[in-house]
Amino acid sequence: MEENKSLDKKSLRFLKGRQTDWDELAKDCVAFANAQGGEIIIGVEDHDTIPPKDQIIKDTTLPDTIQKNIVQRTINVAVAITIESATNKSQYIKIQVFRNAQTIASTSDGRYYIRVSDVCRPIPPDEMARLAAEKNAFIWEEQTTKRVDKSLFDVKKKTTFIQEIRSSGRVSNFIKEMTDDEILEHYFCQNGNYLTNLGILWIGRRTDRASLLYPPAIQVIRYDENDEKVWKLLLDDYFLNPKELLEKVLSDVPDWQESIEISEGMFRKNIPFFPIEVVRELVVNALVHRTYTTRGDIFINIFQDRLEIHSPGRLPYGVTPNNILSQSIRRNEHLSKVFYDLGLMEKEGSGYDLVYAKLLGSGKPIPVVEETDERVTVIIKKQFISKEIVRLMDRASSEFLLKQKEIISLGLIAQQQSYSSIEISRLLNQKEEQGLRNWLGRLVDYKLIIKTGIGKGTQYAVNPEFTRKLNFTGKTTLKNIEDYRLEELLFKDIRSYPNSSFSEIHERIGEEINQFKVKRLLKTMVNKNILSTQGERKWMRYSIKQNMQESE
Repeated sequence: MEENKSLDKKSLRFLKGRQTDWDELAKDCVAFANAQGGEIIIGVEDHDTIPPKDQIIKDTTLPDTIQKNIVQRTINVAVAITIESATNKSQYIKIQVFRNAQTIASTSDGRYYIRVSDVCRPIPPDEMARLAAEKNAFIWEEQTTKRVDKSLFDVKKKTTFIQEIRSSGRVSNFIKEMTDDEILEHYFCQNGNYLTNLGILWIGRRTDRASLLYPPAIQVIRYDENDEKVWKLLLDDYFLNPKELLEKVLSDVPDWQESIEISEGMFRKNIPFFPIEVVRELVVNALVHRTYTTRGDIFINIFQDRLEIHSPGRLPYGVTPNNILSQSIRRNEHLSKVFYDLGLMEKEGSGYDLVYAKLLGSGKPIPVVEETDERVTVIIKKQFISKEIVRLMDRASSEFLLKQKEIISLGLIAQQQSYSSIEISRLLNQKEEQGLRNWLGRLVDYKLIIKTGIGKGTQYAVNPEFTRKLNFTGKTTLKNIEDYRLEELLFKDIRSYPNSSFSEIHERIGEEINQFKVKRLLKTMVNKNILSTQGERKWMRYSIKQNMQESE
């Protein structure tokens, strides 16, 4: 039981009678209501998974008291509060906060919050319109405003959908045994006597699909070296549902078959320029997470050196280009459920893990995600970093059966030769040491990477013994310079440029060297009476001590 985007924990000491911070609790409830909903557990410490032994909620009126104070301090927030028993028979209070699908929740004094990851964040005024659009996107799936009778479906599409649901390994037997109508209602494809927008999108007739506000359309365009259009595939006639659009893109674009041949001893291996799994996941993301209340086609632009996938609208609220690897929020929840149950997409939160793993495992750069006010663009580079990295990743993955996160971490480190813990944590959007350890997994134990230094100066690098076996030749770098060599380099630099600041020294010897490693060695040289200093902190300047100059 760890805090996340749908769970928050508080000690029972939070409830202090008249001294209770009810405004803080109201803020948390508003944040959950504006996101995906969630639970607030009162009676479990932050680092525990169950309540303390023998903890009993003696005041049985607490749920009513909490309910009353939340209602007084919030607007458009619905909660259910109960006293629960844990596996150790101890008691705690559970506050179930329901998602507000149609309106924006706020505190009674007009403040707005939203839950992002495990933090409740305030919503700035300029983001209110975006959050309102997110609410409309959620409602869109279930709407029956077109008043299309549930009997007016495309027979082939409905039959195929029902058959695929009943044959899916991701669907429970309980759902498979439902009648056709019950299955359609379960997946929100129909409501009462009418097809919903989602139903029209998936099993509806072409004319009804075309009448939707902004039905999905895809344009695949290939450009030559002069960025002139040389080939186009238009999927904008509304004959196809989202699954059929995806299949058409994957089967009718010959570029996905292009590859480069890598030799591995007496064998040769073809590595695709654009792995089909990556293309599939990115097109699925464009279909599932786009805003269906926003105008615009999905563009797949194939250039000589890159692939660009443009999706109308912005990223779901709370997801940014920087945290896209670790943060996942469903925009169209029911459409996502259909895609997942049919095996068309990875489980929530693992889609970009797959993209990163496939690209890094093939020796390619990570995707570039760009966001504007109107669309999101994902860019995949065509070139490989080097054939040696391709061989390294292929050998490591096959010999050690690496997990997805381990492949991503090894690929990032291999492409740069070395990363500090701060640098790789920033890339993986991990704030705590435990989170980084989860991503690195068994790489250190397998001796695929080596770890040096401590704290902020910790450095991770590919083990040279492993790369030597592959005749791996990476680019020359000072990142992994040994301490005694770096100390000698610092001495020569400061002797040539006395009275230098840290930034001046770091820039001259090589900014790729970890700054904490340089600072540590400068401090060591001062303690060994090799260097003298003037000034303090950022104004400190270094010179060679006179006695050291004379001994040269």
